[in-house]
Amino acid sequence: MGSLGFLKNSTMVCAPLMAESVEQMLKDMQKAKSEGADIVEIRLDCIKNFQPRKDLEILLRNKPLPVIILYRTQFDSNQHIQLEALQFAKELGADYIDIEFEAAAEFMKEQNFSKCSSSKTIVSSYVNSAKSSKEDLSRLVVSMQSIGADIMKVVISATDITELVNIFHLLSHCQIPLIAYSTGERGLISQLLGPKFGSYLVYGSLDGNTLPGVPTLNSLKQAYKVECIDPDSKVFGLVSKPVSHSKGPFLHNPTFRHVGYNGIYVPMLVDDLKEFFRVYSSPDFAGYSVGIPYKEAVLNFCDEVHPLAQSIGAVNTIIRRPKDGKLIGYNTDCEASITAIEDALRAHGCTNGEEVVSSPLNGKLFVLVGAGGAGRALAFGAKSRGARLIIFDIDLERAKSLAESVSGEARQFEDLSRFQPENGAILANATPIGMHPNTERIPVAEATLKEYKLVFDAVYNPRRTTLLKDAEAAGAITVSGVEMFLRQAMGQYNLFTGGKAPQDFMREIIMTKF
Repeated sequence: MGSLGFLKNSTMVCAPLMAESVEQMLKDMQKAKSEGADIVEIRLDCIKNFQPRKDLEILLRNKPLPVIILYRTQFDSNQHIQLEALQFAKELGADYIDIEFEAAAEFMKEQNFSKCSSSKTIVSSYVNSAKSSKEDLSRLVVSMQSIGADIMKVVISATDITELVNIFHLLSHCQIPLIAYSTGERGLISQLLGPKFGSYLVYGSLDGNTLPGVPTLNSLKQAYKVECIDPDSKVFGLVSKPVSHSKGPFLHNPTFRHVGYNGIYVPMLVDDLKEFFRVYSSPDFAGYSVGIPYKEAVLNFCDEVHPLAQSIGAVNTIIRRPKDGKLIGYNTDCEASITAIEDALRAHGCTNGEEVVSSPLNGKLFVLVGAGGAGRALAFGAKSRGARLIIFDIDLERAKSLAESVSGEARQFEDLSRFQPENGAILANATPIGMHPNTERIPVAEATLKEYKLVFDAVYNPRRTTLLKDAEAAGAITVSGVEMFLRQAMGQYNLFTGGKAPQDFMREIIMTKF
């Protein structure tokens, strides 16, 4: 790869540019360079009133980075325009030319096209992943190479994250330069893990021009630090749906690098837990965080479950045990949330007049909204500290089941708007209400907030939710979900790495970047 690439022994980061004018393309090239791109891909078909020789001369004469010239046409009648533009690009010294497989054979036969050798030729193919096996993709790559491609590009349209394993298999076994990835949100990890499996390049979007399934240049270079990823990197990820809100990668990845641990943490949009764990069974995939809505259901896919997680009935962390590959489930949410609440109460002098070893939650009414995975962790934690629980959930039967487990009381979710708590109670929101992008809602009547001593919100995006703002205005102590997120992440780090989390470093990231 070293003789063809611009970064020896490293995957390049490419910014796709789709500006409508040559002037904007030039500006975007400069922006891509400033944001850390190694190379840019110029989509000529996006330029309005495109004039091949004139526009290409300007673009290539003023390029601040190596370029891939790409021209997509929709109709066979326009292929001569594409061929003419790509011929000009080669003559003018473009670093790479990208040609679609269906048209490449004819193009490669053209005398003027094949003579020039200063440009490398990328032959690309777009396939339906659901209908393409590993063998199908391998045969496709062989066919692409046979027509004289310097580099192959295979793009699939995955409808499920499990289909991406075919990409990783293809990359791992290909002996020639290959770019392979999937489009869309479910294909995101094909870009993030491309360097691990040997992709020639991965794509990163300009800040402010995000594309589905394409990470930003900034995240690739700063959070994920793709140049640090290699075949030995262990993969960790958040298994959730939705997953785009997660800030886990911006905490775990810098922490891994800070301590010199060779790992990468990625968001994983999962639709089918059973199929996901069946497909991703490799030791490379070493552990997972578990988010909404899977914290309870995932117990069924763990080979073993830690006693605390078993009693709670929810798992938020899974480790693949190295010696036998078994999946072990844990819960770090429980202590994270309860200690965050206790520490906030103690910081405000709320100790029930007792020894500090006694929990300030002892004897207090704990009003819990949400009986899902996070809610169960809060409920069991509060019960262990001697609190009295009332539980609201949109699923009354689920609320009753949890209430029975912690000797609490279950109420209809609809009653929450009329519920009047006793003075000095604790309120904990363990639902997605108030999460980005629907940030305006709160789960309780605003007028009741003045009765609560403390309000906790498990939502951490945004950091200061509307619920916390309203509660603070009403005079309550507030605890952000960011604090719970930090503490549970520290617990996860310990499980992921077998080491001790660098608490000060992780807290600094939370305080400065979240």
